[in-house]
Amino acid sequence: MSEEKYHLETIAVHQNFRGDDKNSVARGIYPSTAFIFDDADHGADLFDLKVPGNIYTRLTNPTNDDLGNVVSDLEGGVGGLAVSSGASAVTATVLAICNTGDHILATKELYGGTLALFSNTLSRLGIETTFVDQDASKEELESLIQPNTKLIFAEVIGNPNINVLDCEKFSQLAKEAHIPFVVDNTFSPPGIFQAKEHGADIIVHAATKYLGGHGNSLSGVVVDCGTFDWSNGKFPAYTTPDPAYHGLVYSETFGNAAFIYKVRTQVLRDTGLTASPFNSYLILNGLQTLNLRLKHVSENALKLAKWLEAHEEVESVSYPLLESHKDYPRAVEYFKNGAGGILSFQLKGDLEKSKHFINHLKLCINAVNVGDVRTIVSHPASTTHRQSSAEELAAAGITDNFIRISVGLENIEDLIQDLDQAIRR
Repeated sequence: MSEEKYHLETIAVHQNFRGDDKNSVARGIYPSTAFIFDDADHGADLFDLKVPGNIYTRLTNPTNDDLGNVVSDLEGGVGGLAVSSGASAVTATVLAICNTGDHILATKELYGGTLALFSNTLSRLGIETTFVDQDASKEELESLIQPNTKLIFAEVIGNPNINVLDCEKFSQLAKEAHIPFVVDNTFSPPGIFQAKEHGADIIVHAATKYLGGHGNSLSGVVVDCGTFDWSNGKFPAYTTPDPAYHGLVYSETFGNAAFIYKVRTQVLRDTGLTASPFNSYLILNGLQTLNLRLKHVSENALKLAKWLEAHEEVESVSYPLLESHKDYPRAVEYFKNGAGGILSFQLKGDLEKSKHFINHLKLCINAVNVGDVRTIVSHPASTTHRQSSAEELAAAGITDNFIRISVGLENIEDLIQDLDQAIRR
C-alpha cells in the first residue's frame, strides 16, 4: 500500500495493514513491556540504533508505531510518534529542540494547558516564551525573534476562541529565522486541513480528540514533516555526536527525519511520555471513521453557529465559516471540506447566566473534552483556562459569558432544542 498514492479516506481506513501472520483482518494489540532479541548481537545493535526493531515499549511498540505512522501518512510526514497525550506531544517537541536559555515565540490564542506549560513548567527549566497576537504584523513579529529563539508555536484553529491562523505568515517568519514552525493541528485534522502544505515543519495532535473521536482514550502524536534543515548551524544537538549512542550524529544518520528520531531515542527514553498500546489501538479504530465524522460535525457546527447567531439571547458567535468571523476569508481558503465541530459563543449576561445555561442542559454534556461523537459544552474561564491570569484571559478573549461547544453527531434539531431550552430557562 505504501507504494501507491491513496486518498486520505483510504489511508485512514486501511492504515497500511494487510493482515498479519495469523491472517487476521483486524489489527492486533501488542501490550508487551519488552521484546525478545534474536541473539546477543541483535540486542546490542538495537540499542546502538544500527538496526530498526523493538526493545522496550517506552521506546518502541508495534501498536504505538502503527498509530504514529498512520497519522504521519495522513499529514504527509516522514515519521510520526505516538505519545501519552496532546500535552506530551507538545512537551516532547519542545524538549527535542530547546535547551536552558532558549526562547520560544508562540501565539496567545492557545489551549490553557499549553499556556500553562509554556508559562510555568518550561520557564522553570529556563526556556522562556514570548506570547504574541496572531494578527500582529510580520514586522512586529520579526522584532520579537531573538538570537536564542528556537521555534515558533501556534494552533491552526485556536482553542477556545476559534481564530484561524495565518500559517503562511508564521511559516515565512520561521524560515527567515532558520527555526522550525510547529503547529497544533488538533482542531483541524487531516480531512479538514493539511498543515504541511501551508508551511508546518512539525505537527502535533491531541489524538484524544478528533483522531480517536470517541472520548475513550488519551493519546498524542508528533509528526515530522521532513521539511526542516537541522544542519543549519542553530541546532548543535543535531549536528554534534551524541555520546549516549557512541557518537551518532542525528542530522547525518537520519537526514530529514532527524527530529522524530531524536524525540524517540532521547526524549521518550528519558521522560517516559509513552503512549499506551491499548489507547493507540482505540485511536487507530477511531481513525477509520475520521472522514465521516468530520463531515457530519462540520455540517452540524455550521448550522448550529448560524442558529446561535440569530438567537436574541446570544451576544456573539465564533465559527470560521460564518461570514461574520474575522478570519472568514482565510477560513474559506483553508477549509474546503468544512471547518470542524468546534465553535464558541457569548451569552448576553454574566457568569451566573453562563452557569445557569450549563446547569440546565439535558442532552449536551458538560465536560472539557472535544472531538467526541457526543456534543460537549464547557465554560473555559471555569475549566480549561482556570489557571490563567486575568491578563491571559483577556488576551485570549475569554470572558465570564464565553461558552465553547464541541458539536457531535446528534441530530441537529435535537441539539438546537436542548441549547434553546437551556438558554431560555
